[in-house]
Amino acid sequence: MSAGDATAERDELLGFRGEFPALERSVYMVSHSLGAMPRRTQAHLAEFASLWVERGINAWEQWLPEVDRAAERVGRIINAPAGTMVMATNVSQIQALIASCLDYAGARNRVVYSELEFPSVSYVWQEERRRGADVVVVPSDDGVRVPTERMLDAIDERTLVVPISHVLFRSSALQDARAITRRAHEVGAMVVLDCYQSTGTVPVDVTALDVDFACGGSVKWLCGGPGAGYLYVRPDRVKQFSPRTTGWFGHEKPFAFTMPEQRFADGVWRYMAGTPAVAALYQARAGAELIGELGVERIRKKSLRQTARVIELCDAAGYRLNTPRAAGERGGTVCFDFDGPTSSDRVAKALNATGFLCDHRPQAGIRMSPHFYSTDEEVERFMAEVARLRSVR
Repeated sequence: MSAGDATAERDELLGFRGEFPALERSVYMVSHSLGAMPRRTQAHLAEFASLWVERGINAWEQWLPEVDRAAERVGRIINAPAGTMVMATNVSQIQALIASCLDYAGARNRVVYSELEFPSVSYVWQEERRRGADVVVVPSDDGVRVPTERMLDAIDERTLVVPISHVLFRSSALQDARAITRRAHEVGAMVVLDCYQSTGTVPVDVTALDVDFACGGSVKWLCGGPGAGYLYVRPDRVKQFSPRTTGWFGHEKPFAFTMPEQRFADGVWRYMAGTPAVAALYQARAGAELIGELGVERIRKKSLRQTARVIELCDAAGYRLNTPRAAGERGGTVCFDFDGPTSSDRVAKALNATGFLCDHRPQAGIRMSPHFYSTDEEVERFMAEVARLRSVR
C-alpha cells in the first residue's frame, strides 16, 4: 500500500470518530479495558426502556429475539457458523459453565494454561481441583509471553482442556492459538479460546482456528460496555455436553416450567443457563455493528502502525517495553514501564485525571491502546504527556 493509500484508509476510519462523544473531551487510549461508547448506544438503550414501559411483560417478545441477534452480530465478526453462539454476562460465568461440562474421573483430567491468563479465568479452573482436575500452570520467563513450545510440551495425553487467551491482557502478547489447538487435538484435548483482548482489533476466525469453544465480551474493543459476554461452541460439540451450571433458559421448553429434571435444549441454547441480561445486549449493539461494518482487518492494519509508533517513542524515552515488538506477536495494546522518583502508577493516575485515558497494571506498567477512532496526533500527544508528567516532582 502506498503512503497515499494508507492516508486515505486512515482518513476513512477516522470518519467514524463522530460516533464517539467521549473523543470530544479526552485522548482515549484505554479501549483494551473499556471501549468508548458509541453515540447511538443511548438510542438503543432508550429502545430497551421504551419497550419495558410501553409493552410491560410483552416486551419479552422483542427482548428474547435480541439474544440471538446479539450473538449473530458477534458471530459475524469471529466467523462463527449459525447456531453456535449464545450470550452470557461475562467470561468468568462462561468459563465456569464450560468447566461444569467436564468430568475429571478418568486418566484424562488435566487442565493446562499459562500463568499469564487473566486471573478470573485461573480462579475458575483452580477451583475445578475440588472435582478432581489436575491443573498445570505453564510458567513465563519474562512476564510478557510463554514460549509456544513450552505450551505444546505441557499438553499431553492426560490433558482434557486448554483454556488460553488469544491475546494476553498483561502484555498484549499474541499467542499461537492455531499451533496450540493443533497440539491439543492431536492428543485428544479441547481448547477454550478467550478472545476478549483480540476480538475487534485482531482478526479472529474460530472456524479456521478449529477451537472447541471461544468466549469474550463487549467491554473492550467491541465498544459495548459490560454485561454482554459471548460463547461460541464448535458445531460438533454443541450436543456433546450438558452443563452442570445451568438454568431455565437452557431447557428445551423454558416456559413449560417442568420439574424436577433439566431437559436440555437441542441446540446451542442449552448453554444459556439463566435469564439473559437483555439491557446489556441493547447496549452492546452499536459497537458490534460498527466493528462489523469496518472490518477487523482494516482496524488491525491501523493498530499495528500506531502501536509500532508507540514502541518507537518508548525506545526513544528509554521506557521498559512489556509488549512484544514483532507485529505478528502483539495485539492492540502497548505496555511500558519506567523507574525513577515518579512511578508509572502515579503517572497513569495523573493521565486519567487530565483526560489522557489509560490504565496501569502490576508487572505491566502503563497500558495504552489506540483504536480505529484514534488519530496519530493523539498518539503523539499521549506519549508527550507521559514524558511531561514523569518529569514532574
